[in-house]
Amino acid sequence: MTAKAILHMLSTLKHMSPFDVNMAVDAGYDVTIPYANVTIEEVPALVQDAMFSRAPSAALRTGIFFAGRDAVLALDMLDVAKKSLLKPFEVSLFADPYGSFTTAGAMVACVEKLLREKKQRELKGVKIIIYGATGVVGYSAGVIAALEGAQVTMAGYSGLDRVRKLTDEIEHRFNVKCTPADGSTGEAVRALLLDNEIALCAARAGVQVLSKEDLAAAKSLLIAADVNAVPPLGVEGCGLHDNGAVISPNGALGIGALAIGNVKYGTQSGLFKQMTDATQPLCLDFRHAFALARTLV
Repeated sequence: MTAKAILHMLSTLKHMSPFDVNMAVDAGYDVTIPYANVTIEEVPALVQDAMFSRAPSAALRTGIFFAGRDAVLALDMLDVAKKSLLKPFEVSLFADPYGSFTTAGAMVACVEKLLREKKQRELKGVKIIIYGATGVVGYSAGVIAALEGAQVTMAGYSGLDRVRKLTDEIEHRFNVKCTPADGSTGEAVRALLLDNEIALCAARAGVQVLSKEDLAAAKSLLIAADVNAVPPLGVEGCGLHDNGAVISPNGALGIGALAIGNVKYGTQSGLFKQMTDATQPLCLDFRHAFALARTLV
C-alpha cells in the first residue's frame, strides 16, 4: 500500500494560510498539518520529528512547507531545514511565504513573455522599477529579475532606509545589485516611472500606484504589471484579465492581477505536485517557481 502524502505546513504567523492548505490538498496531498507561530529555532526538531517517523521508503511522501510573511526568514528556515536532513530519510522542502515566490515568479514570467513577443527585448539589460518592493512579492520579483540580468530599482513607501537594507541584503545573499529608491510621494513615483521601461506594481491591496496621467507621461514605458486585484487597482486602466492590452498613448502594455494569478495558481500547484511525485528529495524556492512559471505562460 502506497504511503499517504503528508505535508507539514510551518508558518511564522498566528494562522496558516487557508489558500496554501487548499492548494496543497488539491495538488495531491492526502493530509496537511498546519503549525503556527513557528520560530527558526524550532525548525530542526520539527523536520527531524517528521522525517524519522517514517521508513526511508516513505520519506518522499513527506513534505515540509514554509509559509509566513517574510521572504528572507522563509529562505533561512528552508536552509536550516535542508541542513537538518539525514540520508536515507530525506524529505522534500518548499518555501512560498504568503504565496510570494510563486506570485513573483508568475509576474516576471508574464512580463518576460510579453517583452519578447511584443517588444523584441529580453529581461537582461532592461530597466525595471518595482513599487512596493519592501513587501514579499516585490522583494522576490526584484531578486528574480536581477538574477536574470535586469537593471532593478526597488522603491519603498516608508522612506529610503528600509528599502536600502533590503537591497543590501539582496546583494549579500544573491550577489546581485538592486538600486534602492524612495517612492513615498506621487512625484517620486512618477519620476521613477519616467526613468524605467518596466513597472512591477506589488503594493498592498487597494492602493493605486500609477494613474493614467503617470502612464501617459512615461514615454519609455514598455510594460506595467500589477498583482493587486482589490479596487482601486494598482495600475489605472489595466484590467484584471489584461495580458498585453495597450494601457497608455505611448503603447505601454498592461498585465493584470488575474492574468498573473492564473500562472501563479498553476505554479504553486505544480510545485506541490512535483513534491508528491518526486523520486528524489526536492528543495524548492523562488528560483524553481520562476522556472516552472516560464513553462506555463
